[in-house]
Amino acid sequence: MIKTTDELTPQELITILQARTAVFVVEQNCPYQEVDEADRSALHVCIEEKGKLQAYARILAAEETIHFGRVLVVKEYRGQQLGRKIVSETLKEIDARYPNRLVVISAQAHLADFYQSFGFEKNSEIYLEDEIPHIEMILKKEKNR
Repeated sequence: MIKTTDELTPQELITILQARTAVFVVEQNCPYQEVDEADRSALHVCIEEKGKLQAYARILAAEETIHFGRVLVVKEYRGQQLGRKIVSETLKEIDARYPNRLVVISAQAHLADFYQSFGFEKNSEIYLEDEIPHIEMILKKEKNR
């Protein structure tokens, strides 16, 4: 399922925000404003089975670049390669909607190798974002194929 925020039903939106809060605030013990202004214009990528959210990512379009983040796999569905699947689906959607645009992500530093396996390259030193080590990574479109 791929929808804009306005296309989501209220129940779908609550499910997404509940999952994001569970992972990024509760599991990672990181109190921050998880729901932000970017959610108003985000594109939401979801993997579901039998009406249950399994994995999620959001895409944000900037003027010259595309960003995606909030990538998660719901705890009970981990260990099934859904992280790879949600990133692959997200990159396919970016290719379809935003051809030839540079993809820039702010990845949690411990996931740098995971994102490198998709062709991302480190583009910064490690920095703290909400007290969690992150690194900026870029993917040029020709590497996305």
